[in-house]
Amino acid sequence: MTELYGQYVEYLQKIADVNYSSAILQWDQEVNMPPKGAHFRSRQLATLAGYAHELITDKKYGKLLEELRSKTDGLGPKECANVLESYRIYSQQKKYTTAFVTELNLCISAAFNAWQEAKKKNDYALFRPHLQKLIDLKRKEADVLGYEAHPYDAHLNLYETGLKTAFVDKLFDGVRKKLVPYIKQLISKQQPEDGFLFLQYDKDKQWNFGLYVLRQLNYDFDAGRQDISTHPFTTNFSADDVRITTRISEHELFEMIGSCIHECGHALYEQGLPSDDYGLPSGEYLSLSIHESQSRLWENHVGKSRAFWKLNFPHLQQQFSEQLGNISAEQFYKAINRIKPSLIRTNADELTYHLHVLIRFEIEKEILAGKLDAATLPEVWNAKYKEYLGIDVPSADKGVLQDVHWSHGSFGYFPTYSMGSFYASQFFHAARKENPELMHQIENGNMKPLLQWLRQNIHQYGRTMLSDELCKNITGEVLNFDYFFNYIKTKYDELYA
Repeated sequence: MTELYGQYVEYLQKIADVNYSSAILQWDQEVNMPPKGAHFRSRQLATLAGYAHELITDKKYGKLLEELRSKTDGLGPKECANVLESYRIYSQQKKYTTAFVTELNLCISAAFNAWQEAKKKNDYALFRPHLQKLIDLKRKEADVLGYEAHPYDAHLNLYETGLKTAFVDKLFDGVRKKLVPYIKQLISKQQPEDGFLFLQYDKDKQWNFGLYVLRQLNYDFDAGRQDISTHPFTTNFSADDVRITTRISEHELFEMIGSCIHECGHALYEQGLPSDDYGLPSGEYLSLSIHESQSRLWENHVGKSRAFWKLNFPHLQQQFSEQLGNISAEQFYKAINRIKPSLIRTNADELTYHLHVLIRFEIEKEILAGKLDAATLPEVWNAKYKEYLGIDVPSADKGVLQDVHWSHGSFGYFPTYSMGSFYASQFFHAARKENPELMHQIENGNMKPLLQWLRQNIHQYGRTMLSDELCKNITGEVLNFDYFFNYIKTKYDELYA
């Protein structure tokens, strides 16, 4: 390592210290903070965000990057990738003023607290003015960042470098033309019985079963913990401190189980990143769609597989003998995979989930294009749910207020959820091709071969390449919707035989 590169590493780790300190405050805000702490927490987060922006846009740092870019002879491929990615981020961040960053973060903190109150009281009006202010700022942000074809491109690029609205449109064409008709076909068939999933299930027993599953999946509790939050999420402060949250309903058994497995997938990715590269691109996740591929892979390809429940159902049945005593592992497998249009995205089945994402994608496009504002958002939301899922939205808390994302200003985030599922299918297909015994290993409780495959093929590289490049290295081609469709058609043709 050259002396110049050493200075670069030290500087980036300082920025990481600030950002992760902010992340700790955000985690605490959603898990532990008392209601009266909201005002000053907003101030604290805005101050740290402003300071981090000053660090990452400092002219001395820019000169350091320029010098490193001109002296790459002494650097290896990973070091060169780090410098180029840091320069890309620096150039992007230079477009923002500190005043704009501070204003945006103050708005986000206020919007998040307003969203929590609005959802609790089922009153969209409490959130609407904060959301409108965020929308105005996000439209301004698109202009600040710049775009070629659509203002939404600027926001997609924040979560998936190089992603364009046109490409997402093309992906969702596959959803409309292939998935929507297939869902209708499945819904017309006799549905498996799932009423036993909605009986009374003790919270403490659910919690303990969740911990049991997390340990089985090799989540490292010496480098993490699980807590309860309104909206399940994963956050990290290093590869050695990765925390997850879940939520528990005493009348929806699989909500907690599914959340635990989903967030564990995110956490395993973060715990698998190179800890020696703390603060550097090579020590950070590649993109949100790749991150989501890890959670959806574990949640659906493993956690909703027949093999997984042949292994785990006897233990669950033992915990809840009164509710599940007369239920077989096969009945449970079919019940958790039932296709059933629903109101809540996070509770949606593996197929209709993507219609929820499609609705949000279409709404966000209209918002960023200036064609839709906060005032008319509930009306548009409800109409799309009727159009795509055939259901009426009874209240705001089950409709436009259900997601935390817009209160965080995360426009452009939602498409990565579907892309993550599509990547997951493509990656899992490659893993099974390389290891034909994979499902047999899962059925016998050995999750390590799959985790090691992910570590070797995805986790170790951090953010040293683009998602398309990673996918092509692993599977021989870029993201292809057909892998997902072929996977679900094989699974559900058999399940609904």
